[in-house]
Amino acid sequence: MTATDPLDDLQIDLTDHAARSRDEHPAATAPVSGAAPAPRQRSMLRSVALPSEHGGWGLTGEPIVLGLLLAPSLAGLLVGLAGMIAFMARTPVSLVLVDGFRHRDLERTRLARRVAAIEISALVVLVAGATALAGPGFWWPVAIAAPLVSVQLWFDRRSRSRRLLPELAGAVGITSLVAAITLAGGGDTAVAVGAWAILAARALTSIPFVKSLVMKLHGKATAQWTLITWDVVAVAIVVTAAWLEPTLTAGAVAVVAVVAVQRLTTLRPPPRPTVTGIRQTFMGLAVVVATWLGVLMGGA
Repeated sequence: MTATDPLDDLQIDLTDHAARSRDEHPAATAPVSGAAPAPRQRSMLRSVALPSEHGGWGLTGEPIVLGLLLAPSLAGLLVGLAGMIAFMARTPVSLVLVDGFRHRDLERTRLARRVAAIEISALVVLVAGATALAGPGFWWPVAIAAPLVSVQLWFDRRSRSRRLLPELAGAVGITSLVAAITLAGGGDTAVAVGAWAILAARALTSIPFVKSLVMKLHGKATAQWTLITWDVVAVAIVVTAAWLEPTLTAGAVAVVAVVAVQRLTTLRPPPRPTVTGIRQTFMGLAVVVATWLGVLMGGA
């Protein structure tokens, strides 16, 4: 069983219904003369081309930044850009999958198809460039993570992407970028894999925690044993990573500190989502910087 937020799933269904209504009955949404102007809505192109998950930008950016800090290279930069475009392409691809699953072809479906084609083409060019510069030997972390991304897309197709399982699968999958970028830059394999473990553990503890805060704001409680279980899993992962590669100890300590801060935060009323997002961004950056400095000083 996975923890879900019914309000998120309801919102997705309402958004789909609104999009279908606009396409099938355009006159119904036309402004009436003399009526008050309707509130400004997000443009269709923007909603199709740009992800709405604010936290996803940080979760995608963290492995890219850490990988380039650990082993800077042009090939690694291309891998990072490919990863960012892959994150962006998930939005139009998911829309195409959802509409295909529901047997409909809306205006947004056709636009999403075109945007996805452009972004996937750019992705292929970046992958080819990185492979030409560094060879194919650095892609195996992404290959290992591919099934996790497939799990997320499977849930996306059924408009259930806000459930805990797909969010965790996608986060662990995207953090594989740090390993690929590090290897593309000629970095050590143990450091590359360990850094992936550090960032994956950060996601495994933070995502359930953030979802619990959102649910609490809606008057719904999350079983504490669920959060504690993911905290224990995260701590076990970073302890193992630091034991196998001692230069990652600082990163492991940073993740343990994140777990402790989150546990203390649960003792107070949940803050606004914006505040939670800012805190998570700073904690993610702290883990990235601590991991990098630990490896830098450990290898000196």
